[in-house]
Amino acid sequence: MPALNKDLLREELKRCEIRPAYLLYGAETYLRDGAAKYISQQAFGEGDFRDLNETTFNLTTDADVLRHAIAAAEQLPMMASRRLVRVTGVRISATGFRDTVIEDHDDLLRSYLASPSPSSIVVFVADELNGNRKMSKLLKELCTAVEFTPLSDVELVEWARTAFAKLGASASDAVIHLLVARVGADLHRLGNEIDKVAAAALPSNVITAQLVESLVATSRELDNFALTRHLVTGHGGRAIATLKKLLDDGTEPVALVGSIAFTYRQLLIAKDLMEKGADRRQVTGSMRLRYADQEPFLAAARRTTVPALTKAVQEIAKADVGIKTSIGGSTSGARMQIEMLVSKLALLSSG
Repeated sequence: MPALNKDLLREELKRCEIRPAYLLYGAETYLRDGAAKYISQQAFGEGDFRDLNETTFNLTTDADVLRHAIAAAEQLPMMASRRLVRVTGVRISATGFRDTVIEDHDDLLRSYLASPSPSSIVVFVADELNGNRKMSKLLKELCTAVEFTPLSDVELVEWARTAFAKLGASASDAVIHLLVARVGADLHRLGNEIDKVAAAALPSNVITAQLVESLVATSRELDNFALTRHLVTGHGGRAIATLKKLLDDGTEPVALVGSIAFTYRQLLIAKDLMEKGADRRQVTGSMRLRYADQEPFLAAARRTTVPALTKAVQEIAKADVGIKTSIGGSTSGARMQIEMLVSKLALLSSG
């Protein structure tokens, strides 16, 4: 069967065009699980006895669960137009370790999926699906396969904006970019953080940068702190290389500026406390960083000076205005602005 992307899947489901077998997989598990739920919602109409016709089988519990799932799909629905069978825990790894769909299931799957029941929908939800394995290829061939990849920063910002609107909360583009820069592409965590800051914003329902900075810890795998760490330690070449990767991966320049600004403000606060004779506990208490990140951060603060950090904050503010007022033109102009900023910060730290 042909593969679909997540947007085409949603459009089909809105039109109640439902296929007999789906394979949902990919790193973005929040959207994957949401799609499985949406399929089940659209599968039943008003008056259908959904509880009698919707069953979930978890393959991690027993070796024969897949056979039971297929047997259920072959049954006629009871007081409903359809039966829905959800098969979770699908795992086909590169090594075969702890696989839950194996080659012994080949005949079973081929037999059913070649001629699926017209009154049943089977939804396979894969936690791991190595594309080179035989059984992965079989499922992709015989099911409507939909891959859920991590969202780009542009998509994450739009997703967050919609989530805030549903909660009746408002946040500026800069605040949303800051939130995305701190959380990254994990929609499970992003959704939780949105709920948290929206609740904290009551009764005004206005999300501010200060609220995000106080409640949301940084957790991106390629953390933007890596960029600022290279900058304050004078490793300009590494900073430029890190910046290029972040931009090529789709990180928005305005989000990077927000993250850089936050880190430099934290560095300035830490450096000021150090020069006033504050002890380590007082300095780390001013930071909102994971424990593992504290020592590199403190070392970076020791290496720089208050005047250098003050000048850096001023340059960051100029770049922020430049990007938000479209100095330099379009997207390429925004990229040029952040590249110029990083170059200036690298020179400041080396000087």
